[in-house]
Amino acid sequence: MKYDNYDLVVIGTGFASSFFLRKYLSKNDKKKKILVLEKGHVYPYAERLKVEKGLSSPYQKYASPWQENIVNLNSKKVWQFTTAYGGSSNCWWGCTPRFMPNDFNMKSRYGIAQDWPISYDELDPYYYEAEEIMSVSGPEDTPFPRNGKYPLPPHTFSIVDKILHKKYGNQYVSQATARASRGLTHRNSCMALSTCHTCPVNAKFTIENSGMDIYQDSRVEVVYGCAVFSLETVNDVVRKVLYVKDGQDHSIGGEVVVLGANPFFNSNILLNAGDKNPLTGKGIGEQLGMQVQIYLNDMQNVGGSSWVNANGYMLYDGEHRKDFAACLIEVNNAPYFIRVERGKQLNVASFRMVFEDLPIASNYVATTVNKLIPEVHFNERSSYALRGIDNMKNKLPEILSCLPVEKIIYQDTEPNEGHIIGGTRMSNDKNDGVVDKHLIHHQYRNLFVLGAGAFTTYGPSNPTLTLSALSLFAADKVF
Repeated sequence: MKYDNYDLVVIGTGFASSFFLRKYLSKNDKKKKILVLEKGHVYPYAERLKVEKGLSSPYQKYASPWQENIVNLNSKKVWQFTTAYGGSSNCWWGCTPRFMPNDFNMKSRYGIAQDWPISYDELDPYYYEAEEIMSVSGPEDTPFPRNGKYPLPPHTFSIVDKILHKKYGNQYVSQATARASRGLTHRNSCMALSTCHTCPVNAKFTIENSGMDIYQDSRVEVVYGCAVFSLETVNDVVRKVLYVKDGQDHSIGGEVVVLGANPFFNSNILLNAGDKNPLTGKGIGEQLGMQVQIYLNDMQNVGGSSWVNANGYMLYDGEHRKDFAACLIEVNNAPYFIRVERGKQLNVASFRMVFEDLPIASNYVATTVNKLIPEVHFNERSSYALRGIDNMKNKLPEILSCLPVEKIIYQDTEPNEGHIIGGTRMSNDKNDGVVDKHLIHHQYRNLFVLGAGAFTTYGPSNPTLTLSALSLFAADKVF
C-alpha cells in the first residue's frame, strides 16, 4: 500500500462499488487518497471467452467458483456470483428493468412487509444515469414512469411478442436491457445466443468494457487478492479494514469505508466485526422463477433480437399484491426452446415467470470457523410467493387467449434466478434495518454498505439497475 490511511477504502469492484466510486470521483478534488481492495484478480474477458471455447488460459488459475466461496447448506439452492475484477458483471445476463413505484411502498400500499426509506421519485434521476452508463436498450413506452428514449433503441419483437404487445400495450414491452441492440465503441450488438454469462460477441455491459476508467484514475490504488473479513471499530467508528493477502492478515486505515462485496460477504464482514444489529445477515434470498412452455397451433414464433426479448407486466402490480406475489414475465428467445415434433419445432413460446419473495428471518448468513467463508442458510420460501404461483396459473390461460394456444406446460420452480438479495436491509429506523436510505450503517456512521443486500423487499424485477442507481444516489447525496 502507498499509505497507512486513506480517505476512502472500497471493498470490491462490482456494480455497487464501481457506480459509487464513479460518482464519488466526479464530486471530489484530486487530493483524495482512495484504496480499492478486490478479493479476486483480473480475469480478462478475452481469456474467459477462450476457456468457454474449450481452450486453455494462464488466467484460469484466477477462476473462483461460487461453491468454493461459501458454505451452502441447501443443496437444492444455487447461488451464482463471480469473484474477480468486475464482480458479477462478468456473469450477469444484462436484464435492466426498473422497479415499479409500488415496489418501494409495499406496506403502505398493500400491507405487506416494509416500505423502503427511499421512493421511486427520489431514485428516478439515478435510474436515468445508470441507464446512460450501461447504454441500456429499451422501449419508448414503459409500464414504469420514464420520459424520453433509452440510450439505445429496443430489441425487436418476435411474432408472439407483436400479438401480445398489440393487446396489452405498455404492459407488454421490449425488455430494457444492457445487451446492446446496436454496436457501440466497446460492445457489439446482441445476437440472441443465450450465452450471456460470457457473451461471445461482448454485447452486454460489464465493468471491464464500461469505458468508465475509474480504476485507472490517478487517485485510485487497486490491490487484488485481498479478502476482507472484518472491520476494526472504536466508539462506533470504523477505523481499519482487516483482510487476508497471500495467506497473511493485514489491516489498513480509512476515514470512510465502503462495503461493496455481494450480500453474503458484506454480512460476513459485519458479523465478524461484532455488529450486534439483530437484522444483520437476515432475510437473504431472491426471486422465485418458473419456466412455462406455451405450445402453439400452426404458428411459428420467429424473430426477436435478444435472449429475453420482452417483459410482461400483466401480473405485476395491482390490488392482487395484497394476497399474491407480483409476477414479472420474462419472454425467452433462446435457441434451445424448441419443440421435438416434426414440423412444429418453432411452434412454441417460452416464458420465465419471476415472482417476488419476501425477506424471511430463517434465511440468513452466519459466520464459520473460516473467517473468509460465510455460511448460507436458505430454508424456505414465503407463502406469499407460493400463492403468486397459484394466481399465475389461474390467470395465464386468459392472458394468452389472443394466441392459438395448444397447451401450457408448467415446469418445476428453478433453483436460482442469479440474484443475491438481503442481509443489510434499508430502513428509516435502526430497529427495522441495518442501513439508512443513503446506505450508511445505522451504528457505524462512516460505513457504507452497498448492493442488493440493502433492498427492503425484493420485488420481481431484476435488481442490478436498482442497486447501481442506489450507489449513485448514496455517493451523490452524501459527498
